[in-house]
Amino acid sequence: MSAEAPTTMEIETVPSEPKPASNSLPPKPKFEPLKAHEMSDGRVQFRKVSVPPHRYSPLKKYWMDIYTPIYEQMKIDVRMNLKARKVELKTRTDTPDISNLQKCADFVQAFMLGFDVPDAIALLRLDELYVESFEIKDVKTLRGEHLSRAIGRLSGKGGKTKFAIENATKTRIVIADTKIHMLGSFANIRIARDSLCSLILGSPAGKVYSKLRQVTARLAERF
Repeated sequence: MSAEAPTTMEIETVPSEPKPASNSLPPKPKFEPLKAHEMSDGRVQFRKVSVPPHRYSPLKKYWMDIYTPIYEQMKIDVRMNLKARKVELKTRTDTPDISNLQKCADFVQAFMLGFDVPDAIALLRLDELYVESFEIKDVKTLRGEHLSRAIGRLSGKGGKTKFAIENATKTRIVIADTKIHMLGSFANIRIARDSLCSLILGSPAGKVYSKLRQVTARLAERF
């Protein structure tokens, strides 16, 4: 028993290591937010949008309407390359957000597809807008007069059917020969596309209108 006593005493007298004080941690570093040109290691980013021949004259006419919001509000450099027939966009040192470059490219692309400037400019203002395109032959293979009649059904007399679908679904639609382009939110584009596909497949306009009314009423109740 006497031999074990000192061992017990030694164990009791071992000093416990002092715990580090909570205030001894180094202060958190404070970093300034990165600028757009610093995110890409200082490299300038480019986008190029091709100008189709039939949109060359409208681009000349509305150039200042396109140039002003891109350069002054989004802080993106823009120029028209006459030789390559492309609109070129690039970031600047004072560009506030790197995503502005892609938004501006989408805006210019929407104009090239045939959308009006006041409609296409919404792509710069809102994040949840998209442009979707499809061809009539993707829905149904039509040729000759059948194809012409399908395009006529989509537009309606004086564009009445197209305007009705646009107003009901809060979208914008461009019918360029056999290609159809839609601008709007994801859910609204889907409703507009379903209506257009029904018309291509041969549904009468009255039937499409009634179905459209039901769907838009349901959509209004949801929100």
